[in-house]
Amino acid sequence: MENNTIIKDIWFDGGRIFMRDSAGNVYTRPLEAFPLLMEANNEQRAGFVIDPQGDAVRWPEIDEDIHVSSFLEQKEPDESNEIAKIFRRFPQLNVSEVARQMGINKSLLSKYIYGIKTPSEHRRLEIKRALHTLGEELMSV
Repeated sequence: MENNTIIKDIWFDGGRIFMRDSAGNVYTRPLEAFPLLMEANNEQRAGFVIDPQGDAVRWPEIDEDIHVSSFLEQKEPDESNEIAKIFRRFPQLNVSEVARQMGINKSLLSKYIYGIKTPSEHRRLEIKRALHTLGEELMSV
């Protein structure tokens, strides 16, 4: 996996995004790694453009960019991720609303949930505090 990997094709199947490079190698990542693509419809996903250098893909309609390095990392979800466990346990949680309540970007929260980024201890506690606040509000109904 060298830095001169050139993207030749992109496609989606079974909740994953696939990339074929100029050497014919295929790389894949779960769509959870790219929240905007996960929420996009098939037409929006098909509306990508590979940049002239072949090292990135852009989806203009949904304002998403993915660099080839995102495919080469091959990082899969971390099963010990506490934040991911919470959101899996309570699938009714709305990531957008939790992020809004916290004042952070939805994409960043999604990356914490997926495990692409690891929240600091302070941020992990902020996330849990936001969820506790939501729970308290629900109990008052």
